[in-house]
Amino acid sequence: MGDLRLEELSARNIVAANSLSLKPGQEQFIAPVSYAVAASVINPATAWQRVVVLDGEVAGFIHGNFDPDSEHEEFRACIWRINVDAEAQGKGVGKFAADALATEARKRGFDHITVIWEPGEEGPEEFFHHLGFSDVGQTAYGETIGALQL
Repeated sequence: MGDLRLEELSARNIVAANSLSLKPGQEQFIAPVSYAVAASVINPATAWQRVVVLDGEVAGFIHGNFDPDSEHEEFRACIWRINVDAEAQGKGVGKFAADALATEARKRGFDHITVIWEPGEEGPEEFFHHLGFSDVGQTAYGETIGALQL
């Protein structure tokens, strides 16, 4: 594993975050980073967005949400989106990002975080299970809701 660090999403690194590549077959499971940026404009008080820098280059992006008052429990402390560049996958970037969000959630008093993913052969289910997320439910659209106890 190389040198990993987090930076807040900013004008300085957003182009690199938007340019993260995907492995073939992954594109159906993830929307562009720019969608997450738009969401943060709508809910700036609850959005937590960071890029992961690996050896000086943006290699990943994570968008979390912290809203203890959300009527939907699965949205109170959650990973909205996590992207890891195709070349950086398998190098600890995604785990580093998820661990950072979990640490932030603990600081804010949460005892677990959630994530929602679409099932599929090239999807992120195996990654989230590897991190320790357990399936706890399904959305009305058939997506899996996972939770990680902190």
